[in-house]
Amino acid sequence: MKSKNVILVSYPDNFRQQEARSLIESVSDYQIVKTFTQKYLDHSMYGLGPGKVEEIKEFLTENKSEYVIFVDEHLSARQMYNLEKATELKVIDRERLILDIFYSRATTSEAKLQIQLAEIKYELPRVREGAKIAKGSERPGKGGGGEYIVDVKFRELKRQMGFILDKLSEAKRKRHLYLNQRTANELPVVALVGYTSSGKTTLFNLLTNENKQTSESLFTTLSTTTRSFYINNQKILLTDTVGFISRLPTYMIEAFKSTLEESLSASLILLLIDSSQPVEEIRIKYLSCWEILEELKVDRDKVIVIFTKNDSTDLIRIQEIITDLAIHAPYAISAKTGFGIRKLKTIVSQQITIKSQKKSFKLLTHGKAVF
Repeated sequence: MKSKNVILVSYPDNFRQQEARSLIESVSDYQIVKTFTQKYLDHSMYGLGPGKVEEIKEFLTENKSEYVIFVDEHLSARQMYNLEKATELKVIDRERLILDIFYSRATTSEAKLQIQLAEIKYELPRVREGAKIAKGSERPGKGGGGEYIVDVKFRELKRQMGFILDKLSEAKRKRHLYLNQRTANELPVVALVGYTSSGKTTLFNLLTNENKQTSESLFTTLSTTTRSFYINNQKILLTDTVGFISRLPTYMIEAFKSTLEESLSASLILLLIDSSQPVEEIRIKYLSCWEILEELKVDRDKVIVIFTKNDSTDLIRIQEIITDLAIHAPYAISAKTGFGIRKLKTIVSQQITIKSQKKSFKLLTHGKAVF
């Protein structure tokens, strides 16, 4: 497949540019031919400043490109329209790019429904704004052709949303039945969460003897997978979840909440942090993960922090991370070499036993005075 040349617009800092490149490279037919950076990407007309837009136009006089990808920010329909008109290129913003990656990664019917829901939520506010741009500042009269077309499209999107929500509700009902069955069987659940590419699926494969696809590309896992494994003859269910990413729009988190509900109901949550990266990047990713977990109202007492990829780091960096993030008693592992896996299993077993005992105590003492 022939690559499509794209221009990247990003902030002038290493983490933002690296993540932007990783996102774009996750779409296999995109090739970055030029990167333009600017300190502020919130200018009202283009997102970019007018001077930077002129630089892009000058670059395009001697170089070909098909897209401008504005990875680090959300653009309004008007900003996209202005930038597309100025550059004569298709403009893709952060949300559109993430949706495109989700489309390319989705394998289950529920994941596809979740993406369709996020797509509609992305499009809805743009429908009316796009109509205003097309008609200028004047609003067509009641019953006018432009208004009618917009209203029809708006209603159609709303109708599709209702249909998808019904389908997702049915999927959620089936999941709750499965969850209730597991609860009745008293099977403990451990959920793996973390920033995308933090090593969740690699650890999942190691513990469950599965061979789910792993990759350095972002969002390799888009749907929840649960399998069983054993610790000291105790059967435990392990759940692999979609990876988190910084500045994920609220509506995308909302759209994927049902696939993350495994985390909410888990007995224990392992928050995986790639310890092989620079401390500054780890800080951004760690805080982003906690923002999403808090958005999902996850119980902090369930969470254990795990440093992954211990084979690619050293004790000095580990200590720097612990100090920088003020993390209490994290555990370090390497799914590649097996380092720390036995200790991790011991900790998981102990924590599940403690939580099970607390749960039993609460059930025994519910509604009674405890002395």
